[in-house]
Amino acid sequence: MATAKSAGAAKYGRDSNPKYLGVKLHDGEEARPGSIIIRQRGRHYIPGVNVKAGADDTLYAVATGTVKFISKRKKRFDGNQRIAKIVNVVST
Repeated sequence: MATAKSAGAAKYGRDSNPKYLGVKLHDGEEARPGSIIIRQRGRHYIPGVNVKAGADDTLYAVATGTVKFISKRKKRFDGNQRIAKIVNVVST
């Protein structure tokens, strides 16, 4: 028989690893083909000219140029409007 009561395992002492999301190349910075511009979950930023989206919604450049962010009003499927942030790579 134990002389001391056993201590229970900690119930809340865990945390997930960091995902390193966010903008990697800002407006005016130089982008090369394949360079990651934004890591995101969901389509918060929308790919524009010379930008494509990966399977995990990461935006990356497909041509050499300067990164430009623009805001544009887009209509949702229910008729409401939202401001969409579009990422372009303008060739220099």
